[in-house]
Amino acid sequence: MSQTERPGLLSPLLGAYYFFYFALVGVYVIFMPKVLVALGYSTVEVGIVYAAAPFMRFLLPFLFRHFLELTPKVYLLSLLLSFIATLLFIGTVRTFEFYLAANLLFGAAVGISLPYVETIALASLTKTSYGRVRLWGSLGFMGIALWLGKVLEVPFEALYYLSSMTFLTLLFGALLVRYDTISHPVAKDDDAFSISKYWAFWISVFLMQVGFGGFYNFFTIYETSHGISLEMTSWMWSFGVICEIVMLYFQGPLLQRNLLNILQFAILVTTIRWLLLYLFPGSIVWTFASQSLHAISFALYHTAAITYVFSLYTQKKLAQQFFLGIAFGLGGSIGALLSGQIYGEKMFLVEALITFMAFVVLWIHQKRKENIV
Repeated sequence: MSQTERPGLLSPLLGAYYFFYFALVGVYVIFMPKVLVALGYSTVEVGIVYAAAPFMRFLLPFLFRHFLELTPKVYLLSLLLSFIATLLFIGTVRTFEFYLAANLLFGAAVGISLPYVETIALASLTKTSYGRVRLWGSLGFMGIALWLGKVLEVPFEALYYLSSMTFLTLLFGALLVRYDTISHPVAKDDDAFSISKYWAFWISVFLMQVGFGGFYNFFTIYETSHGISLEMTSWMWSFGVICEIVMLYFQGPLLQRNLLNILQFAILVTTIRWLLLYLFPGSIVWTFASQSLHAISFALYHTAAITYVFSLYTQKKLAQQFFLGIAFGLGGSIGALLSGQIYGEKMFLVEALITFMAFVVLWIHQKRKENIV
């Protein structure tokens, strides 16, 4: 990251983009799984649907590695297609196959826009400023969680909110193009870009996100099935985001330390988080305690990870695409499929074991990197 800020409206526009982008993510992650169950989907079908969008995120970086370039035009097209996909949701949600196809389009489009914006933010803001701008995304996620947790009555209302948040993301996202000043050779011409060179790191981020599968796709269903109301579950989501916001605001000094050590610490904390949900599924107190760890397992981990990737490669946009593709893409896809298959009392125990495996592999990466560099 640069140590000087760019003047003008960049920070407010980034904040608005993050706000509405993560508000749409909030609708999609928190409420749509329960909506699908209410419409007659099985947990296996929910898992398949929620594997579709992440799987497209995984495929995209390979296309951009060899055939495409993430230009402003491609970015703007992705924003438009994201909005079109959410409109298709409204007409297809009652038919599993058509809704699954719409999710594939949605995943492909969304998988392009966020890496583009993250690259602008990382290149333009200091580490401290990045966290304070990025927290607007957390506010958007929390705001929609609290609002819909209180007012949502008809399943289709969630789809209308999803389309509205996506349109606003398109609106503010389009205004960020003027701040894209990063230029470099086309990825396929850069032999220095290698995933295999740091294979252990990429396996670790993949496993970390697989471990989040049960949380992202079934936390609402899991908690409400143990007697906790939808409104209280929304507050649990929101409390986790509040803790995330606090971390994003104050994490700047932490990011000056060894990033790999921070990532290892965050992974261990996440392992404990899933164990708490396994041991105390119906306890409001312990569930809130587990949600407080979101500050570390998401906010600190995510910022440290994308900063580490940004420093590791010269192909900045492509590196961010691969991070989101391998972590939230392939990891999210496998995590969704797996959680749909293992949903039950031991789901979070399995997630804890997978997350601990991510810690072990990252330790291997740290030892290998000492010999590579």
